[in-house]
Amino acid sequence: MKCVSYNIQFGFGQDAQFDLERIVDAVRGADVIALQEVTRNSPMNGGRDLVADIRAMLPDYFAAFGPNLEAEIGSHVKNGKAVDVRLEFGNMILSKTPILLSRNLLLPRTRSYDRVNLQRGALEAMIDTPFGPVRFYSTHLDHRGADERMAQVRFLMDRLLAYPLEGGAISGISEMGFPEPPTPEAYVLMGDFNMLEGSPEYHLVAGTPDHEFGTPLVARHAVDAALRVGGAPQPTCVNLEDPADASLHKRIDYCFVHPLLASKIKAFHVDVEAVGSDHRPLWLELG
Repeated sequence: MKCVSYNIQFGFGQDAQFDLERIVDAVRGADVIALQEVTRNSPMNGGRDLVADIRAMLPDYFAAFGPNLEAEIGSHVKNGKAVDVRLEFGNMILSKTPILLSRNLLLPRTRSYDRVNLQRGALEAMIDTPFGPVRFYSTHLDHRGADERMAQVRFLMDRLLAYPLEGGAISGISEMGFPEPPTPEAYVLMGDFNMLEGSPEYHLVAGTPDHEFGTPLVARHAVDAALRVGGAPQPTCVNLEDPADASLHKRIDYCFVHPLLASKIKAFHVDVEAVGSDHRPLWLELG
């Protein structure tokens, strides 16, 4: 099965033009799609409902959207009826097969005074796969500083590891006559982490390599798919001030998998031809 992760930057590409169709074309065909920076009613893109637009362009996909924040941006009364107009900013997951269960994990944040600090989150979706039920996460961490990301990573990894104990979004529904949902250990953690390989927050996710044995497969840490299949990792985010200078590009987007899925990683690549965002799509194939 093929998975893809893409931070779509409100729908704007490297040419500063809004073009949602080229974004959708870049991810079309994947079995599971994880998107970040998906908005509704944002002044940045003319108030478009990107959730509805993307669903209309991919009508054969099931979908879940997790708004990390909602902010009043023009609600009013029309003909005696209240009309809610709120900015929504968050993550989205689309799947060719039904999404069995989902919830939105809001990550820790700190009040800022000099730069915008948005509520970040990780949208969780449990999906049946050829390997059984798997949890997929569309993740977006803070872009301002490592301290915030460290707190977010600690919280997120605790949730990932505690899933079988906590029961995800719902449990105990046998009381109402429904079968209990599965509680799979396996997960695929994708998204824009805004962290560099080798940083302290990266090691919290993927572990620290041993000087002799490398990074072992342990339950506490996830596996970086880009390193598992060999080859030099490609940058995932383009510096828009000088897109032609590859030395300024960074690898800050990742696809991590639970160690149980490490042997199923067949291929991984970054779509360096995609220009629909300042980020690039990450493709992961499991089989």
